[in-house]
Amino acid sequence: MTEAAAPVLNYIPYEDFLGSVRRLSRLLAADSWKPDFIIGIGRGGLVPAVYISHELQVPMLSIDHSSKVPGFADELLGKVADKSTTGTRLLFVDDINDSGGTIVYIRGLLAENGCNPDNLRFAVLKDNCRSRARVDYTAEVIDRAEDKRWFVFPWEAVMTAETLAEEAQAVPERLS
Repeated sequence: MTEAAAPVLNYIPYEDFLGSVRRLSRLLAADSWKPDFIIGIGRGGLVPAVYISHELQVPMLSIDHSSKVPGFADELLGKVADKSTTGTRLLFVDDINDSGGTIVYIRGLLAENGCNPDNLRFAVLKDNCRSRARVDYTAEVIDRAEDKRWFVFPWEAVMTAETLAEEAQAVPERLS
């Protein structure tokens, strides 16, 4: 890896993370639409979802999309989509909406399984305004055309800088 290709790792302090969670929780609490379940999107959305679940006193479920185990998340998404048809409101939480790939994938599977879109919302800590997916709630908007930092959330800070750089470079369009 050349020095020019190395991503700028931006470690997010715990207090900043906590502030983002509280901003999201205030937005959710102020909205007339109230979730029946908070659904953490694995891996990055699990920790924020736990915090939001506790703060709003709403039960939490989880979907592990990051593992890339064929069919695993799909089966669970089918189950939660079915819940939405009976009026259950679902709030999906992730750490960042960067390219939009995760949200597009999840929305697509939910739609294929008959999810009622009126009972579906997405919340993220950081939202790239250039993402191909839109979210309903965000704590902070970023513009990937200008901001190339690789955000390292507190739960990722235990990884080595080398591993973080490898993960960042696995999706080079986020950095260039």
